Amino acid sequence: MAETIQRAPEFTVAPELLEKSFDIDFAKRLEDTFTDAHPVVGTVVKGVVINVDSEAVHLDIGYKAEGSVPVGEFKNAETGEVSVKVGDMVDVFVESLDDKNARSRLSREKAKREEVLTQLENVHKAGETASGVIFGKVKGGFMVDVQGVLGFLPGSQLDAKPVTDLAPYMYVPLDFQVVKIDRKRNNLIVSRRALTDGGAVGNRDELLADMKEGKVLQGTVKNITDYGAFIDLGGIDGLLHITDIAWHRIGHPSEVLKVGQQLDVMVVRFDEKSQRVSLGLKQLRDDPWTKVDSLFPIGAKVDGTVTNMTDYGAFVELAPGVEGLIHVTEMSWTRKNIHPSKVVNSGQKVTVQVLEIDRDKRRISLGLKQCQENPWDAFAGSAKPGDVVEGTVRSMTDFGVFVALNEEIDGLVHVSDLSWEKSGEEAMQDIKKGDKVKAVILSIDTAKERVALGVKQLAGDPFATTAESHKKGDVVKVKVTDVADDAITVDFEGTEIAIKARDLAVDRAKQDPHRFKEGEVIDAKITVLSAKDRKLSLSVRALEQDEEREAVKSHATQEESGDSALAEALKSAGVKKAAKADAAEGDAKKPAKKAAAKKAAADEGDEAAAKPKKKAAGKKAAE
Repeated sequence: MAETIQRAPEFTVAPELLEKSFDIDFAKRLEDTFTDAHPVVGTVVKGVVINVDSEAVHLDIGYKAEGSVPVGEFKNAETGEVSVKVGDMVDVFVESLDDKNARSRLSREKAKREEVLTQLENVHKAGETASGVIFGKVKGGFMVDVQGVLGFLPGSQLDAKPVTDLAPYMYVPLDFQVVKIDRKRNNLIVSRRALTDGGAVGNRDELLADMKEGKVLQGTVKNITDYGAFIDLGGIDGLLHITDIAWHRIGHPSEVLKVGQQLDVMVVRFDEKSQRVSLGLKQLRDDPWTKVDSLFPIGAKVDGTVTNMTDYGAFVELAPGVEGLIHVTEMSWTRKNIHPSKVVNSGQKVTVQVLEIDRDKRRISLGLKQCQENPWDAFAGSAKPGDVVEGTVRSMTDFGVFVALNEEIDGLVHVSDLSWEKSGEEAMQDIKKGDKVKAVILSIDTAKERVALGVKQLAGDPFATTAESHKKGDVVKVKVTDVADDAITVDFEGTEIAIKARDLAVDRAKQDPHRFKEGEVIDAKITVLSAKDRKLSLSVRALEQDEEREAVKSHATQEESGDSALAEALKSAGVKKAAKADAAEGDAKKPAKKAAAKKAAADEGDEAAAKPKKKAAGKKAAE
C-alpha cells in the first residue's frame, strides 16, 4: 500500500498585516512579560464589583486580575451605607498589579482625586475658576479643599488688600484660580487675589519696567512674618527684611509695623531674572554710626539701656541704632565666670565706659566695672604685706585654700604655706570649708588681682632658730626616727632630716641604713646650713672623715715633735742639727755644681767640633 503524504494548506498573509508586524518590538514585549511593571499601574481603570463583604469591595478590572478596595471608601459619609453593589461598574486607581497571583491593590479615593485633577487641569488650561474652601492656616498661607483635593493658598494670594480678619474667608465656598498643578508631586497651588486684582497686571508691568535700586516707593504692609514683612507696592510684593526695618535691634517686625500700614520704602536689591524686590526702611534715615566717634569717644562714660542678654555678655543701646557689648569679663572686678544675668537685667539703665570702637564691623566694646570703684585698689590702700587678717575658707583646691577677706576679695593660702612641720596634704586635712582662718599677708598684686597669704608664718620659722644657734661644720646629736633601704630619717631639734646611705659611713660596707635602729642617738656633722633657702644637710661620713684627718695630723705632729726615744737622743747629740746643716750646704752647692757641669759639656762640645776642622786642614796641606 502506497504511503500517503498530507501537505499543510497554503496560507496567504495580507500585506497590511505583514507591514504592521514589522513595527512591533517583540523583544520589549518579551521583557515586559517577565517584569512587575504594567502599563495600567498608576492609572484609573474601570472595574466590575464581583463581591461586597464587611471589609472590602472586590472588583474585576480585567487583565485577568482582581483587586479589592476597603469598604470604607464606598460608604456614604452621612448614612454609613455602602454605595455600590455586585455588578456595578466604578472607576478605581491601580496602585499595584501582581500578574503572578492575579491580584491588584486598588483605591477608590485616588481615582476620585485623579478625576478631579484632570478636571482642574482642564480648568487651568481654559483659564477658568475652581470652587474650594479654606479650612486651615499654615506657615506662609492656607490649606484649601478644592473639590476633594488638598491645595495651598499663599498668604499673599488671599486678597489684593491686606487682610486683618480671616473669619469672613474661612469655611465658606470661594472661587480660586489654579496657578500650578503637578500630579507627580501632588502639588496644587491656587490664588484668589488673581481674581480681584483687576488692573494689577498692568501696574506690575509698569513697576517692573521702572524698578531700580535706590528708588523710593510707597507701599502697604500686607503680611508680617518672623523674618520681616511683605509690602504691597501696587501690583508686586517686596520683602522688607527685619534687619532693614530699623538701625537699632528689634525682636520682631510687629514691634514697628502693623498690617495695613502705609509707608515709604527704598528698593535695596532687585533681581530682574526672578523679579524679586528687597526693600529697606532704615535706609531712608541717617545712619547713626556715621557720628559714633564724636558721640561716644573712647574712654567716655555714657548711659545706656540693656537690650539683650547672652552667655558671653550683655548688649547696651547707647542711642537708636547704636549698641555696644559689655563682655562678661568687663562686668565685675571680682566676680569671674558668672552669667551676665547675675549682674544686670534686660531693660536696666546702666552707666558704662567706651573701651573700643570698630566702625567697619559696627562694634563697640563697653565696660561696666570701669565705672565702679576697684575693690583691689581699696584693699591695697588699707592692707599691706605683714598684716594679720582673718577670714572664712570659701573654697579648697589641690594647690591651696581660698580665704574670703571681704565680700569681693579672696586670698590664697598655698599648700606650702600651711604648716612648717606637716606636708601640704596633711595640713589640708585639718581644714574644711567654712572654717575661720588667721593668716599673714605675704604679697598683694592688684594688677593680677591676687593676695598671697600664709598660715605657718604666724608661728615664726623654727628653722630660723636652728640657723641662729648652729653653723656649718657643727657636730650635733640626732635621733633616728625611720630607717629605709636608701636612707635614714633623723630628728634634729624638731625638724626631720633625711641622711642618704652614701653619707652614713666612709667605708662602703658600712653604708647600710639598716645597721641603725629607730630611737638610736647618733652624731652627725652639719654640711649645709642656709637660712635663706631653708636647707640643712647632715652627714655621718663627713664626721668620720674629719676624725680620720685629725688622727693623721696628730700622728704627724708626734713625729715632728720628737716624742720617740730615738728622736730625743739624736736631738740631744746634735745629729739632727748637723744633718740639717749638711743638707742646707748641699742645697746651696747644687746650683754651682750644675753650672760647672754645663760649662764642661760646652767645652767638650767645642773640642769635638774642632777635630773635623784639623783633619780638613791636614788634608789640604798634603795636597
